[in-house]
Amino acid sequence: MTTATNAAPLMQATSLSRHFGGLAAVDQVSVVLQAGEVHAVIGTNGAGKSTLINMLSGEIEASGGAIMLRGADITGWSQARRARAGVGRTYQRTTIFPKFSLLENCRLAAQAAVQRPWSLWQAATSCRQSLDRAWEALEAAGLQESAHKIAGAISHGQQRQLEIAMCLATSPAVLLLDEPLAGMGAEETDRMLSMLERLKQAHAILLVEHDMDAVFRVADRITVMVNGQVIASDLPDNIRTSAAVKTAYLGESHAEKASHA
Repeated sequence: MTTATNAAPLMQATSLSRHFGGLAAVDQVSVVLQAGEVHAVIGTNGAGKSTLINMLSGEIEASGGAIMLRGADITGWSQARRARAGVGRTYQRTTIFPKFSLLENCRLAAQAAVQRPWSLWQAATSCRQSLDRAWEALEAAGLQESAHKIAGAISHGQQRQLEIAMCLATSPAVLLLDEPLAGMGAEETDRMLSMLERLKQAHAILLVEHDMDAVFRVADRITVMVNGQVIASDLPDNIRTSAAVKTAYLGESHAEKASHA
């Protein structure tokens, strides 16, 4: 894992809030995403983690606070505009085209990011830029050898890798990953964590995840949320020993195990 740097963050949220009626799903949350780091956000169900990702990606509007991307205020930008500016995200549920090949899935994702209104008379499949991005994304995700397989026929773990490859095909600088390890076995989890270690070299990654062993293996910084608020945000070793985190989330037994890992 890398250590924190003094470089300007790729993405930064300050005092971000989201209210649904009288409920504060996210309340005054601040996070900093640096290139070369995996910033994990953990918390129990209902802590506000997915709402936070939805605000960062532009899927829902913030009730308060600000979001900066490369120094620009993007708080009011649409999801599509943020995606074109370099914000990519995945979802808890796999969102792929199961009847298409892996290559075609990535090509379609790249095509959506490469706007060519002057080429309406050309077949989309002839866009070399989209195809090149698709191959690059598959290679980055370790799926190039399976490029021509049908997406619905590959394993669950590979489908999760494919979803990240589709995200990579849009050339993002920031990756917002919502529980990418859900439903995976040990071997698939190892493969995914190795991929995240590679991807963070060129991206800022926000990882929402429930697998604490995986989080402590891959995260460079961890933010802990409870009831929409941040109770701790620090380096993994400090999170392991935080009394507030032990009590509110990890539990004494897991925290004790993590402290000896």
